[in-house]
This record gives sequence, C-alpha cells and structure tokens, in this order.
Amino acid sequence: MMNQPVNPADIHKAIVEQQKIQDRKKLMVNGVLLLLLLAAPFVMYPVFLMKILCFALFAVAFNLLFGFTGLLSFGHAAFLATGGYTTGYLLSNFSGLTTEMGIIAGTAMATLLGLAFALLSIRRQGIYFAMVTLALAQLVFFFFVQSEFTGGEDGMHGIPRGELFGLINLEDNLNMYYFVLVVFITCYLLVQRIVGSPYGQILKAIKQNEPRAVSLGYNVDRYKILAFVISAALAGLAGSMKSVVFQLASLNDAHWHMSGEVILMTLVGGMGTLLGPVVGATFVVNIEYLLSQGPLRDWVDPILGGTFVLTVLAFRSGIVGEIQKFIKKNLG
Repeated sequence: MMNQPVNPADIHKAIVEQQKIQDRKKLMVNGVLLLLLLAAPFVMYPVFLMKILCFALFAVAFNLLFGFTGLLSFGHAAFLATGGYTTGYLLSNFSGLTTEMGIIAGTAMATLLGLAFALLSIRRQGIYFAMVTLALAQLVFFFFVQSEFTGGEDGMHGIPRGELFGLINLEDNLNMYYFVLVVFITCYLLVQRIVGSPYGQILKAIKQNEPRAVSLGYNVDRYKILAFVISAALAGLAGSMKSVVFQLASLNDAHWHMSGEVILMTLVGGMGTLLGPVVGATFVVNIEYLLSQGPLRDWVDPILGGTFVLTVLAFRSGIVGEIQKFIKKNLG
C-alpha cells in the first residue's frame, strides 16, 4: 500500500490545535495560582507572602537573562539594592513624593545601571561575562558601603509606605499585599509575553547556538543588551518593592551572596521555565525561615549550599522541570 501524501494544511491544523491545548493548560494553571494568591493573606502572614513575591520577581528577572538567554550574571544584587536604596532615599527625604513615583524612580535607576553593566560586559562570554558582572557589582557594593545616604552597615530604616496614588493606605498590610501581587502578576505576564514573542525565540536561539544566530544575520549583542536591561529593570523593581514592604534597605541586598541566592532559587525551581523561579523562591524563602526558627539557625548557608549541589547533581531541570518531564513522559 502506497503512503498517502501529507497535506501541509493538516500539519498546520494539528500544530494550531496542539498550541491551543497548551494555551488552555497554561491558562488553567495561571487561574489556579491566581485564586491561591488572592486567598493566601487570609491564611498566612501577609508580610511573609510579600517577601516571597519580591524574591520571586527577582528570580523571574534573573531567569529571563540566565534561563532564556544563557547569560550567567553574578551582579544582579546590584540592581536589587539600587532599586531599594533609591526608592528608600526618595520616599524618606521627599515627603511630597508618592509611593508609586518612588518605586518608578528606583526601577529607572536600576535600569540605567543595568544598561551600563550590559555595555561593559556583553561582549564577553561564559565565565568572563560572569566575572565582569561580579566585579562591577562589587564596585556598586563598596559605593553603598561608603555612602552616607545608605546608612552604611546600619542600613536605611523607617522608609514610609505612604499612600498609593494618594488614595490607598499602604500602611495596611492587606492593601500592601495586593499592590505587590498586582505588580508581580503584571511583571510575570510581561516576561511570559516576552518569552513567547519572536524576540524571545531569538533569545532562545542565541542561548542554544550563538554563532548560528549571528550567521542568520541577527545582531546578537543588541538582543542580549536589551534582555540584560529588562532583567535589571525587573530586579530593580523587586528591590524597590522590597524596601517599601519592609521599610528597610540594607547592604545585604547588595552583597554578592544575594546574587548567589537568586541563582539557587532559579536552579532549584527550574531554569528556563516560567514558573520555576517562583517555585524556587518560595522554596528557598521558606527553608530559610524554617531553619532560622530552629536549632539549625547557624547552618542555614551550609544547608542551602547542600541543596544547590544536590539540585545540580540529581535534579538538573529543577522542581518544575522535573515535573514537566514526568508529565510529558507519563501523561503525554
């Protein structure tokens, strides 16, 4: 029996149907997560939830650069701290400034710093790129240490939350939580849109085979710079939100240890997946909290280090990646 010729229209139809199924699954997952997040502050402490959301946004920002573009930055703590310090300073010293304007200013400053980092480091690759970003971040750290406006090692305390648009009192934890939630969901959907766009596909192509992307005529440096700047902006936004939530900006956010922590969150959750950094941030923040409350409080860093090694050796796809592989293998 002769093989029937394949109709291109049928292939296209099958691809479209498959895409619709994937979109429906994604919509269902997002809907369930949204309902859980809306109900969460009534069963858990809102400030703790806001901490998770801020670090989740930080990890989502880092994952855009590392997971989807293939650029490992050891300097993302600089953007987190820059956003936090800028917002904290402006809100503390300019009483007429609204909270959202302080956050926007902090995000803008982190964006500009990200552009400077990108222009100085983007032509390097691999470990050289990582080391340049680390060196630049250390320069920023020492600047914050020496600057009077940051409060040095004491940090910047008593940052006012103020009112959102002059109407909503953010001193109320519930109001503050839903504001942080709206910002997080907006940024998450933005990253989701970027990854699924033609621009996102080019970023993936650069990660998989940069010389091939160059041979196809793409200006890869321009694409990588834009990805770096977007990632820095989102990290700065996370820092700005965090400083308002805790009414504090400290050197811990600028330390290289924070850059290592966001790498851990991304790898544990699942690098190159949209939900992975959120799961990873939730896991790491909860582990840190639980350990700090018990007899193992002095062993938090070694335990997190062991978790990192175990993840790299045994679960290279992370929590979300392993679940996706299991579902694909067993459930189609």
